[in-house]
Amino acid sequence: MAPRRSHKLHFALALAVLAILLFLTRALWLTAVGSALIHEDGPAPADMAVVLAGDQWGNRILKAADLVRQGYVPAVLVSGPPYYGAWESDLAIAFAVRRGNPPQWFVSFPLQALSTRDEARLILAELMRRHVHRFLLVTSDYHTGRAGRIYRDAIRSSGDPLDMRVVAAPDRFFRRDSWWKSREGQKIVFTEWSKTLATAVGK
Repeated sequence: MAPRRSHKLHFALALAVLAILLFLTRALWLTAVGSALIHEDGPAPADMAVVLAGDQWGNRILKAADLVRQGYVPAVLVSGPPYYGAWESDLAIAFAVRRGNPPQWFVSFPLQALSTRDEARLILAELMRRHVHRFLLVTSDYHTGRAGRIYRDAIRSSGDPLDMRVVAAPDRFFRRDSWWKSREGQKIVFTEWSKTLATAVGK
């Protein structure tokens, strides 16, 4: 057998073995791909909770309501860009109230933001205006890693000594150990990793 042909055969066999190993261990490395998106600090007493926009199922604001109920914070600032002619923050608060939470727990914060980075700049300015020193950032579990990095960078850039802890809310479709089993879970992970990489290069 010619040396070149032998090398090609060895390379093909190595690829086949690698493909088999990846298939057999897919649950492990796919779980790692999902888990790498999550960086949660957990709750602690704070001046206010902040709910980030972008959750059409209401899990973020319900998680924040639980934080008030459990005594971690006295109030929740709800971020809200335009949404079908209304403000997402108002719609989210109305949803939480329909689920039995007192309306006085929530503060609507309508804003114009096209990214988490823009949202962070506006929210931090509002928190400083309200003399908040410590806050809980509530967002979907798959969003905690990227959101936490963006907000910590924004806090450092602002020069203000804000103390933040990131708190994860569950998502209807994302589970770190099974996200690849549904189309919506696959879309979430693909989109979040794409945004994570874009954020890393400053976009």
